[in-house]
Amino acid sequence: ARGGVQLLPPLPRRSRATWPATMVNITNFMWYFYVLQSQKDSNWFYKGSSGNLDKRIVQHNNGEVTSSQFYRPLKIVYYEAYLTEKAARLRESSVKKSGSVCIPLMKRIKESLK
Repeated sequence: ARGGVQLLPPLPRRSRATWPATMVNITNFMWYFYVLQSQKDSNWFYKGSSGNLDKRIVQHNNGEVTSSQFYRPLKIVYYEAYLTEKAARLRESSVKKSGSVCIPLMKRIKESLK
């Protein structure tokens, strides 16, 4: 114990093939709020949420999402991971509905793209 805090021993090093299934597939249990940017119009951004971020980005770029199909190709510029669908959807809703939430987030994203 250091300073009254008990430290856990380090995890043993092992190949990914021997990790428990829950560690290998942890991203399958996450939900994401994400922001995509059009590569055709750099001032156009799409905000959404999904339980499978990779698949959703492919759907966007294949034109399967009506609201983003005319702005393809798209690239991901920001995401947040959540443990539940409800939390990710609430974040998406708050960003889309509230200027006081959306404006600072988009400012930070745009600054990071410079």
